Amino acid sequence: MSAPMPAPMPAAAPPFASVAAYVPAGAGMLAVGIVAEVFGPHGAEVPGFDFALCADRPGPVPTDCGVPLAITHGLDRLASADLLIALPGAGFRTPPAPAVLDALRAAHARGAVVAAHCVGTFTLAAAGLLSGRRATTHWRFAELLAGRHPDVTVEADALYVDEGSVVTGAGAAAGFDLCLHLLRREHGAALANAVARDMVLPSHREGGQAQYLAAPVPEDGRDERLAEVLDWAREHLHEPLPVTELARRAMMSKRSFARRFTAATGTTPHAWLRSLRLSRAEELLETTGLPVEEIARLVGYGSAAVLREQFVRRRGVPPRSYRRAFARTPS
Repeated sequence: MSAPMPAPMPAAAPPFASVAAYVPAGAGMLAVGIVAEVFGPHGAEVPGFDFALCADRPGPVPTDCGVPLAITHGLDRLASADLLIALPGAGFRTPPAPAVLDALRAAHARGAVVAAHCVGTFTLAAAGLLSGRRATTHWRFAELLAGRHPDVTVEADALYVDEGSVVTGAGAAAGFDLCLHLLRREHGAALANAVARDMVLPSHREGGQAQYLAAPVPEDGRDERLAEVLDWAREHLHEPLPVTELARRAMMSKRSFARRFTAATGTTPHAWLRSLRLSRAEELLETTGLPVEEIARLVGYGSAAVLREQFVRRRGVPPRSYRRAFARTPS
């Protein structure tokens, strides 16, 4: 499963404002698109970031689809960024040039957050930034990473692993999970959810990589009914929403519904609802001055005490502390 949400970054470390993505030779265009889409402009409602793509030196960089990218920034841009992301490339089995590794080490030493997903994790490992830490990568290369770097604890099934100043993600589209997690961790759920909505993506996925190894769920009428039930549940979070009621609306038995739900989402109905309730609670804590007791009611918890227990367990801090860190309106 994906790593539990850590406590928000302390006040001494302000949320990142500038983002630099290192583009190696043979870079994956999907990975480039992911970071550009998440950290690029999203309109007036979403604050932008100072975002740049960097390479060993400015100029054309070959990609995995045969179309070169014109990169205008060299490694010097890594020296000032608050967040550095090492993108995956075709030559990941060979360590990057010493200058690249030095730039990553220097950035981390000065306090920047350093991240990577898919085989970009191998770049962080080569720089020694994963030594003694947990990390993940594409499930196909997890064994290779563990064999090459025995000082790294490889969590092969995680969508992302947060080690504070170093964050790693799984393969391919899990780059979205990594980037949205970083947004949520440092800028709050409202911003992460707004960016996710703009990209028509879930702001947070439960479960790990194992859910994607099997054949996809066939699309049929039951999938459509399931989607309708999920939409209905999102609009009725203030209600108890027992699985029996969800199954009834999907016109399935409770057992069939639970099995179908897990196959389609990679998690259980209870875990999905919990994640949805907490995500909505985060938004309300950030964007309204509603009392915690009222927020607990709106997201379906019986009392503020129950919300607090779930918040501390899943987010690492109580609701009021989260509000002080991320509130956009006076409490």
